[in-house]
Formats: sequence, structure tokens, C-alpha cells
Amino acid sequence: MKAAPHQPAFVLHRYDWSESSSIVELFTRDAGRVAVAAKGARRPTSNLRAVLLPFQRIHVSFSRGREESASEIHNLRGAEWAGGVPAAGGDALLSGFYLNELVMKLLARDDPHPVLWQAYAEVLPCLGGEREPAALRAFELLLLAETGHLPDLSHTTQTQQPLQAAQGYLLRPEAGLLEAREGDDAVPGAAFAALHGACTRRDFSALCAACQPVEGALRRQVRHVLAYHLGGVPLRTREVARDLQPLLNGR
Repeated sequence: MKAAPHQPAFVLHRYDWSESSSIVELFTRDAGRVAVAAKGARRPTSNLRAVLLPFQRIHVSFSRGREESASEIHNLRGAEWAGGVPAAGGDALLSGFYLNELVMKLLARDDPHPVLWQAYAEVLPCLGGEREPAALRAFELLLLAETGHLPDLSHTTQTQQPLQAAQGYLLRPEAGLLEAREGDDAVPGAAFAALHGACTRRDFSALCAACQPVEGALRRQVRHVLAYHLGGVPLRTREVARDLQPLLNGR
């Protein structure tokens, strides 16, 4: 049995495995999304209880024995807090769980995406602040790009025509980038060109800046694409947010 060296990670989800243990879904920088068995983590005296929490950076090590070679579940060997400030509560917490659900549903296990992991780390401090909407759009685009679901944003998909700066365009799940018609909730070609450049360079800061001026229209278009690649299954965090909105409005 060989243990992987300590590596940075975030907790995406955890659920009970036995009276004293948990299965924890981790997003690690070097191994991608992995599931680990955290034995004894539910015991009141376990140090892991205060470490295996969402939205705080941790260092983990894990291994898989020979008898478990066919299993996707690794054995957690160690976990410790790596500093940083967890995401704020309220709406920011819902946004954080939304990110976690996207990662769990669109990333295969044991498939490293260090660029996306770094983007996730950069999104968390933005939650609950003015930068949150653009940062979420940038992460969604980068996730689509990293998983091969984002078309080339430098030209129209069907006609392969270069984008015109002032022309409006629509991003569609099956058709890619299309010229918009009058009245469509479109994004200008100049904005898509900026998004394309930032995505190609995997420059998350530049991607956030490019999302900012077109965030509203871009949100609606990108979420159509995400819904398509999620197989039409609604995200639980969006359903929770919709259920809570009347209460928040009333308050």
C-alpha cells in the first residue's frame, strides 16, 4: 500500500459510511476529484471533524491497497488545515455548494485539473462580494473548457466565420456560437473574443474581467450549456436557492 504525498485539497461533500466513519469527496490539485474513506472521522475525539469541512483549504494524503485496486474509494491517511478563510454564510454559502455540485457532476474521478483547482481557490474569496457574479461565470466557462464542452469562441461554430466586434452572438448547447437576431439576449463579438483569449490562456483573472460587463446575458447562455451537459438534471443548490428566495424577499 503506497500513500500519495500530501497535496492541497478542498472538501466537496461528505456522507456517513458507518457509525464512526465518513466517505469524503475531495477536489485535490494533483489528483483531481477523489473519494476517500475517512475512518473514525465521526468520533467526537477525532481531529478530522474540524478539518474535513467545505470551503477551507486542507492538505491530505491518501492511498489505495492492493485489495482495493478495483475500487474508486481511497483510504485517507492524513488531513490538516492549510490556512485561509472559509466562505461566508448566507447566499455565499449557497454559491459555494453550487460550485461543489458542478465539480462533482462534471469532473470524472481521478482526472487532474490543476488549473481548475486554482480557479476554484480564487473563486471562494469572491463569494458574497461584488466580484461573485463575474467570478462564478468565469469558473463555469473554465470548467466547460477543461472538460472539452466549450466551443471555440473566436468564430461561429456552423459557418466558421470570424466574429464581428459589434455583432451579437448566442452560445447554444448543440449549435455552439451563433449570430443573434434582433431582440435576442446576445453577447457582443468583442466580448466573446476577450473570453476566448482568457480561456485559451487559462487566465482566470482576465476571464473574470471579461465576464464582468456581459455577466447577465452570459449567465443565461452558459447555464443553458451547463444544463445540457448535466443531462437536464436540475442542480439541487439551484432548487434550494429558488425555495429560499421568497423567504429572503419577505425578510
